Amino acid sequence: MNVLIIEDEEQAAQRLENVIKQLEPTATILNKIDSVKQSVNWLNNNAAPDLVFMDIQLADGLSFRIFEQSEIKSPVIFTTAYDEYALRAFKVNSIDYLLKPIDKDELQAALRKFKDLAKQSNIPHVIDNINEVVKMLTKRYKTRFVVKVGEHLRTIEANDIQYFYSKDKTTFCVTQSNRHIILDFSLEQLEEMIDPNRYYRINRKYLISSDSIEDIVSYMNSRLKLVLKVRHDDDLIVARERVQHFKDWLDR
Repeated sequence: MNVLIIEDEEQAAQRLENVIKQLEPTATILNKIDSVKQSVNWLNNNAAPDLVFMDIQLADGLSFRIFEQSEIKSPVIFTTAYDEYALRAFKVNSIDYLLKPIDKDELQAALRKFKDLAKQSNIPHVIDNINEVVKMLTKRYKTRFVVKVGEHLRTIEANDIQYFYSKDKTTFCVTQSNRHIILDFSLEQLEEMIDPNRYYRINRKYLISSDSIEDIVSYMNSRLKLVLKVRHDDDLIVARERVQHFKDWLDR
């Protein structure tokens, strides 16, 4: 098994190599690299390793940037000192992620998972999933909108928008000061533009931000009713088929 280690802390890289060799004596450590730039150069000029251990935070930035500049053809086990960066997604879509300091038993379990996937010929699918997750994490979401107010153009910061809604084939955004402003986008288009960690489509007509919610009330037919911090005349109901996903979104 040929292994590449991408880690900017020398002691952490050495410890990882030692534990790998303990668990897999025949493993070959191809290289230990400490930066995005060097990783891109190595990956673009060498055959793909069997497995990559990749720290998320490197000396010159987040390792996600490597995926933007190289075609990753190897399964990845991510390592990090911080329990963040959508690690739930990594847990599902990558081979695994490991929190530092690396625990020998957890590493052994990750290697076992890698071997099982290889036996089942699922590695290509896992690699595709990793790339999709990284694209999601590195996607640039809109931070402001340009709107027309009378004869003038104004900008509205995305952080100032509490929710979006559709009425009579027109889309509006509502600001913290309860201004209702027309936008030239459909709710479907907005879903692709705005940060899904902050906004959620509760039904066909409403996209709401997490910080706009003042209260959540049980409603008829196993639905939920939202009370927002800014006044709104309609009942804001989470569609029944979205209730569990909405709860998961709040609890992420």
